[in-house]
Amino acid sequence: MERADVPGLVAVVLVTLATLAIGTWGLRFSRTTSDFFVASRTVRPGLNASAIGGEYLSAASFLGIAGLLLVGGADMLWYPVGWTAGYLVLLVLVAAPLRRSGAYTLPDFAEARLGSRTVRAACSLLVVGIGWLYMIPQFEGAGITLRSAIGAPEWAGSLVVAGIVLANVTSGGMRSVTFVQAFQYWLKLTALLVPAAVLVAVWWGDGRPAGVGGGGGDWSNPVAGDGGVGLYTTYSLIAGLFLGTMGLPHVVVRFYTNPDGRAARRTTVAVLALLGLFYLLPPVYAGLGHVYGEGLVAEGRSDVLVLELPRAMLDGVGGDVLTGLVTAGAFAAFLSTSSGLAIAVSGVLTQDVTSGMVNEQRGVAAFRLAAMVAVVVPVLAALLVRNVGVAQSVGLAFAVAASTFCPLLVLGIWWRRLTDAGALAGLAAGGLGAGGAAIATLAGYAPGGWTGALLAQPAAWSVPVAVLVMVSVSLATADREPAHARRFLVRLHTPESLGR
Repeated sequence: MERADVPGLVAVVLVTLATLAIGTWGLRFSRTTSDFFVASRTVRPGLNASAIGGEYLSAASFLGIAGLLLVGGADMLWYPVGWTAGYLVLLVLVAAPLRRSGAYTLPDFAEARLGSRTVRAACSLLVVGIGWLYMIPQFEGAGITLRSAIGAPEWAGSLVVAGIVLANVTSGGMRSVTFVQAFQYWLKLTALLVPAAVLVAVWWGDGRPAGVGGGGGDWSNPVAGDGGVGLYTTYSLIAGLFLGTMGLPHVVVRFYTNPDGRAARRTTVAVLALLGLFYLLPPVYAGLGHVYGEGLVAEGRSDVLVLELPRAMLDGVGGDVLTGLVTAGAFAAFLSTSSGLAIAVSGVLTQDVTSGMVNEQRGVAAFRLAAMVAVVVPVLAALLVRNVGVAQSVGLAFAVAASTFCPLLVLGIWWRRLTDAGALAGLAAGGLGAGGAAIATLAGYAPGGWTGALLAQPAAWSVPVAVLVMVSVSLATADREPAHARRFLVRLHTPESLGR
């Protein structure tokens, strides 16, 4: 093995050992089914915020944003802005009421609100679909990282991450993964912050050379070009990112782990601060990439900018050490996000596919079996689907979530007249619209002009369609309004302090 490969290998091994060690330590606290699903609803805001930051900052955040900024210019800043601001929408509309619902999963909430097993089944399918769509780029990013760091084939990174995630999730469930993800947030922040500070100092010492401009966009103008198509793309991206956060299954399940609605709100405020701090860093790498990494754009390898910039700017041991640090952070990103998604999908599969296993021992066994399915399917898909942009894949998952669970949650929490028929129709309209566009894009269908823009960024039309259908059908089926709807909404909006 070449000397340059050693830091990357050491970084991967150390992150793996730390992840397994913390997960094993957390196993001491995991005994019941509730521990596996929602950590028995005892996670405090500080720890929960760090864990949310750990699982939310995925491959798209750690690797994808810097590469997008390098290629597309400042209009790509909408990705980190949208991913952060989505929590503000979640804070205002969803966080506390969702925690007060007492549900374990999104399908639990849907059934409790609408009294329909059919709506629950539809939500279960969507949770699994969105979770798998989101996991694919994590495994793909792991392959890219190992190839760049140690020259391993891409399939090796996918399989290594899948194996570690399975070991962690099946050993201790949500309670164990919470400690792991909290650690991984701070590791990822350190892994970007320290190299960024050193590389900025190197750039300063070089005489502060200016970049040569972005490959695909104006570095100084954060609005998409190409006339009406570009403007649509920008606003559709914003809509998908702002509204999709509240519909991501691995994000929503975290709010079930808080003790009460007040803690859920405090958690969300802390998450906004942690994400805002992290997202200050990728633009630094992109700016330096305009000076030292333009060759990556020509080679079509912008996704590895964060991994290769240290050696491009710094020779010798210094470059190797910084490369090892960013490799460790990238690997932690794949592990933490994949673990959160595996927990969310496993919880749904356990409750809806193996619901007959009701006692504690069988419930935990069913959860572990579901975790196997939750991880194996997307890792196989990742091995088959190659060369899909990491950030683009995640953006499509956000669009599907925004077009399905966002209308269901907002209307379910704030509008008494929502019916099961309306919810089903809206989920179908939004899911088929945004999901069909995502499948076409992942399959490589990329026409130009308006058709391509509508498929690549469907949220601007699929979200309004889902809301319109959900409201219209609910009004047309007013006789199906659940008898307990008014009482349920009172429960969602009543602070716990008033119920004591």
